[in-house]
Amino acid sequence: MQSRAFHKLWLKVAAVIVGSFGPVFFLGTMLATAEPARFTLDLLSWPVDGSVTYAAPDTRFLSALTGGFLLGWGVTIWCLAQWVHDAAPEAVRRTVVTGLLAWFCLDSAGSIASGNAANAAINVIVLLTAVGPLWRPAKD
Repeated sequence: MQSRAFHKLWLKVAAVIVGSFGPVFFLGTMLATAEPARFTLDLLSWPVDGSVTYAAPDTRFLSALTGGFLLGWGVTIWCLAQWVHDAAPEAVRRTVVTGLLAWFCLDSAGSIASGNAANAAINVIVLLTAVGPLWRPAKD
């Protein structure tokens, strides 16, 4: 079992993992800076074959929404670690793990339904990395 201090640190790791996708997808909102988002989406819809474009305005708008949500979620996890964890470590741990599991289930189901099953496999790696030692409660 891990200590509460290690869990608090890992919450910040999870926050960076989740939140780091926000600026990448924000860049996808403008054609001149869309390549990082386009490549990320191409990678997540394996194989990398250049078939993903950011030419459609709808795609760029969806990228703006996605980037905002992911950055906001990452900041929320960071704030929970910074300002709430010491008062309620188990509640924060369960909240973040539950949120990550909810993301995993819906994102993976949507990936499979949209013909991008490879992303569901990538999601397993992201989930295991983001949750890390948070799967189990910390020692008191």
